[in-house]
Amino acid sequence: MAQRQISHVGVGDAAVPYKIVRTHLSGTYVHASLGGEGRILLDGRWRPHRAGMVSLAPAHVLHAFHAIPSKRWQYCWVRYLPTSPRSSIRFMAPVMAQFDPQPLNHAILGFMREFHAGSNTSSAMLWIDLIEHYISRFAEPLQREDRLRAVWEAVQADLAHPWTIEKLAAKAKISGEHLRRLCQQSLGRSPMQQLTYLRMQFAAHRLPMTGEKIEDIAQQVGYQNPFAFSNTFKRMTGFRPSQFRTRMGVRKTSDML
Repeated sequence: MAQRQISHVGVGDAAVPYKIVRTHLSGTYVHASLGGEGRILLDGRWRPHRAGMVSLAPAHVLHAFHAIPSKRWQYCWVRYLPTSPRSSIRFMAPVMAQFDPQPLNHAILGFMREFHAGSNTSSAMLWIDLIEHYISRFAEPLQREDRLRAVWEAVQADLAHPWTIEKLAAKAKISGEHLRRLCQQSLGRSPMQQLTYLRMQFAAHRLPMTGEKIEDIAQQVGYQNPFAFSNTFKRMTGFRPSQFRTRMGVRKTSDML
């Protein structure tokens, strides 16, 4: 799996009190519901996760999910290594969308059967390639939608810009309402939620890699008020920027937020 930058794959059948909490998700995590219902934390809020729904939790976020009373929850998952292109700051895909999870589930089960049977590596790689194929199909809506790609490429090139829904819509050459519909259908987020996600993702990569002041990083992602930035970052990642930096091994005594 390491050749395809995949850390883990698996299937699950959960019931209360099953719960997973990751305070630092190092690599992108794809979660597909096969049956029943659970809850998953995305963008700092809990969402229902029902059969036929697939979600993608990007790297460097607070990640959690749990079963709910009186319901079992069947699902499969793929977790990528931090070095995977799917875990990079430039990777964009739907945060949650309707998508048939069964082909992905069968590919994971096929790989697991080959692995436990001790089959040769080439046979197992066929299943891994099939897993990657279905993940790519889930991520394709954004790649196929040129208007959205143009918008978010412009945003990533200038995160500090005071973007508004009107400015984003102008980049796509469509109305604000049309942009909202496209983003919700393709990404599972509103345009402004996607903007916030991209800003916090950049900050999460920047904090542990530099000694820059948190105030400076806040300005780089469009926040003139460092406390507003700190509050948003905590909602998305579960930590204040200074706490996040400390956990990742970089600390500056001047960072007091």
